[in-house]
Amino acid sequence: MKLANALSQRSELQTRIRQLESRLNNNALVQEGEQPAEDPMELLAELEADYARLEELISAINRTNNSTRMEDGATLSDLLARRDCLKGKLSILRGFLNSASALAHRHSVSEIKIKSTVNVRQLQKQVDGLSRELRELEETIQEKNWTTELL
Repeated sequence: MKLANALSQRSELQTRIRQLESRLNNNALVQEGEQPAEDPMELLAELEADYARLEELISAINRTNNSTRMEDGATLSDLLARRDCLKGKLSILRGFLNSASALAHRHSVSEIKIKSTVNVRQLQKQVDGLSRELRELEETIQEKNWTTELL
């Protein structure tokens, strides 16, 4: 199985588990004398089986990510950590840029003038560069996902 297939199965299982949680909660209580729409014990058994399979997949994915090396010696896990950090940094920088570039409209000359505390243009160039780096990193990760066999 390719790593990409395992990642897809992991995502599907995670979605299914969230749905099972909702179904369990919807069938936790019934009016006296009524029956639940679904048997909670069957749903719990499905949940147990899904979590067992999810644990197997996550372990195999992690083993594969830790042992798959790039040309420069970095592991796939290293790239994933870099990607997660770039995403977080970009999210904060984009929000900050949005605030820093907001215009405060003045109705008269006597009103307080509001100005940015940073060079928005320069920071936007940095964000553009980080965005390009993230895009290229995502492409590298995807390529490895589709060419690497799951361990």
